[in-house]
Amino acid sequence: MFARYRKTSGAQPVKPVDPVPQRPAPKAPEQERAATKRPKPTAPLPAKAAAPDRNEQRKQRMNSIKAELHKRLLENLNLSALERASEAELRSEITTIAAEALAEMDVVLNSEERTILNKELYFEVMGLGPLEPLLQDDSVNDILVNGPKQVFVERDGKLEMTDVTFRDERHLLRIIDKIVSAVGRRVDESNPYVDARLADGSRFNAMVPPVAVDGSLVSIRKFKKDKLSIPELVNFGAFSEEMALYLEAAVSTRLNIIVSGGTGSGKTTTLNALSSFIGNEERVLTIEDTAELQLQQVHVGRMESRPANMEGKGAVTQRDCLRNALRMRPDRIIVGETRGEEVIDMLQAMNTGHDGSMTTIHANSARDGISRLENMVAMAGIEMPLRAVRSQIGSAVNLIVQVSRLQDGSRRMMSVTEITGMEGDIITMQEIFRFERTGLEPDGTILGHFTGTGLRSAFSDRFKRWGYELPASIYDEVSARR
Repeated sequence: MFARYRKTSGAQPVKPVDPVPQRPAPKAPEQERAATKRPKPTAPLPAKAAAPDRNEQRKQRMNSIKAELHKRLLENLNLSALERASEAELRSEITTIAAEALAEMDVVLNSEERTILNKELYFEVMGLGPLEPLLQDDSVNDILVNGPKQVFVERDGKLEMTDVTFRDERHLLRIIDKIVSAVGRRVDESNPYVDARLADGSRFNAMVPPVAVDGSLVSIRKFKKDKLSIPELVNFGAFSEEMALYLEAAVSTRLNIIVSGGTGSGKTTTLNALSSFIGNEERVLTIEDTAELQLQQVHVGRMESRPANMEGKGAVTQRDCLRNALRMRPDRIIVGETRGEEVIDMLQAMNTGHDGSMTTIHANSARDGISRLENMVAMAGIEMPLRAVRSQIGSAVNLIVQVSRLQDGSRRMMSVTEITGMEGDIITMQEIFRFERTGLEPDGTILGHFTGTGLRSAFSDRFKRWGYELPASIYDEVSARR
């Protein structure tokens, strides 16, 4: 039907998966008499044990058929012509070739099995095989692969095992290679781990044997097509309306903000939400290892670091991007995550006229966040007295927003803390808002509420000068409520 998508030279026929059995030779009379003897009765197998065996046999048979059809497709399809084909045309062509192959292989499938098979074949040819349905599932946040037979996903902050599997390790490695080769990278025994980005912006990481002992390890952090707005986060219980009102004033009056939290706690989501308060008249530059920020402003310049090539050359670090960004007349600089020597340039940018800059760091509390900044300055190889480092941090950072993922899977803003200066060698801080836990439901849901600490913001006068007069009541402590 769509012959223009097939190779001109005919493919060699492939042996069928399930050959038609040959008619047995006639039996001798002695054999016939022996065959007529009634066999000894045997105990029937339990139904519960037989069902999984039948399902497993059926699954193995379908995998064998799919492998054979995929091989047939690769032999018949003109892959260079597929780039110009529409999805509908390609699906129709795959269906036609699969039907012809099944007829030659003398395999009979019902309509449901054929539909599922054609969909999986399309994913194998144009997508990422067994991972494609999970990537299209909007309820899935993370995809975690532990070898070819174990695939986990995260939904609503909780991990669950799926029934998705790969045929074998070679099948998994082929999908990994398909991902990394699309962005000009490679992974093999000499280079057994890789970071990459999928076409939709999802973050991809893989480790292959011999580093991965029991099979290749893959993690995919899915890219959110629509970022969560401030009202949506308030409705979800990530923080309160009073905290949102305060954060709007903090961002609009160009306070330097650090979002602190653990892995998967919602740092990037919070940073995206805070960026919505930036005006369109400002020039914003973003620097990330993997582009995830979704800023909606008009004047945004996006930069992404780059690893070294196969020869170990050509690497562009976040620090290189940050140094160059300082020469590009930014009003604000937003670093997706500060994790190394770029911290010193980030602090200097905050101290030299780029007020309102923001970044994220990995830390478990606001005080731990300050210690982590000190450690990163030390890792940068810059020999500075500890007091000078702390003075630099105290004057550069105005606000630390601590986020966390709790054991019930919910993500909450645990505290909002202001940096107020130095007392001797100690950086002084005051907590303005916090989340107070009050109990635990039988199903594991955490009970609690957001409250002010009763302390008035040290930046109240700044807010007033910029036209943000926040009511004093937002800082009040509130009684426990569900």
